[in-house]
Amino acid sequence: MLVAVDKRGSINLPASLRRELGVAPGTYLELSVAPGGAITLYPVEIYRSIKLSDPGLQKMTEARASEKAAFPDWFAKELANARTDTE
Repeated sequence: MLVAVDKRGSINLPASLRRELGVAPGTYLELSVAPGGAITLYPVEIYRSIKLSDPGLQKMTEARASEKAAFPDWFAKELANARTDTE
């Protein structure tokens, strides 16, 4: 698929590709460059951090100390598929 780079350095992903991949406004894409210059884009999820109240922080601390709590299935799945920026 051929795309052009505009004067701002942006590329336009064709609508058919956006629909197929579920890319909507606000979707974050990770860009990587392989040896030889091949560029790969793939969608990533960005999760905002949360700030707990003092009682919430205390409950979290107690749960961690008990070592009996488990993540919900949906979170464990997301965590298993998470990637980190190694650069």
